[in-house]
Amino acid sequence: IAGSTFSSVIEKYPQIFDKLYTGLVKAGEESGELDVTLERIAGLLKKQDDLKSKVVGVMAYPCIILFFAAVIVIVMLTFVFPKFSEMYGSMGASLPWITQTCIDVYWLIIPVILGSFYYGPVLLFQWEPFKREFDKFILSVPLVKEFVKLAEFSNFISVMLVAYEAGVPIVDCLFLASYTINNYGLKEAINISRIKVQQGQNLSASLKNSAVMPPIILFMVSTGEQSGKLGEMLSKASEYIDNQLDRIIDMLTKFIEPIMLVFIGGVVLVLALALYLPLFQSYSNIGN
Repeated sequence: IAGSTFSSVIEKYPQIFDKLYTGLVKAGEESGELDVTLERIAGLLKKQDDLKSKVVGVMAYPCIILFFAAVIVIVMLTFVFPKFSEMYGSMGASLPWITQTCIDVYWLIIPVILGSFYYGPVLLFQWEPFKREFDKFILSVPLVKEFVKLAEFSNFISVMLVAYEAGVPIVDCLFLASYTINNYGLKEAINISRIKVQQGQNLSASLKNSAVMPPIILFMVSTGEQSGKLGEMLSKASEYIDNQLDRIIDMLTKFIEPIMLVFIGGVVLVLALALYLPLFQSYSNIGN
């Protein structure tokens, strides 16, 4: 549209350009440094994409394991257990409870497994009460809560930096950066901090009162405020968070592997017991 600003044009396409992107572009226009701001936004988008890849990488291994576990359970319940059930039935032997349970709940387990993979996560996380409780629970799990906080604040600090360097007021920086927070608990804490900044409290004090920001980040923000180099300290804070996030990802990867092995072992053990306990029971009856 002739005569329109770039920000007003892209604002008409929210499905492509979200409020965060539009707000940063508008700040770049108002500061007269649109070209520099666009370069910063490009770097921000690249960083967000890299972070998303890291998160997907952490979740890929357990998801693959769970998928194969589900396939094993479905195959066993669909093709193996019916044959064994017929064989044990012809022998006239009563089935152990674990075997009978696997046979009886077949028509329940299959839909539950399929629904869990295809519809469960989407529907559950679209339901706000569940999402709030899940986010609250996640922040209480050791190591996982550190991963979630670092992943959330990595984007948060990066947006704060881009917005601050574009000349956006601190209150608006917090407002734009809050768009990157997905965890309800963290988002509410950041929004309370933004209100306190609006009421005259400085940034570091308001973030400290939120009790969600890592202490070292609070120290960097406070130092930046006192020295007049907030942008530089936000940059260092961003680098620190990224380094800590890589460390946490390595720890999580090493921690998840044995858990998944125990889980798969448990599934195999239950299926094996359900299949072979009747056989052992039959041999015992023959011996008697």
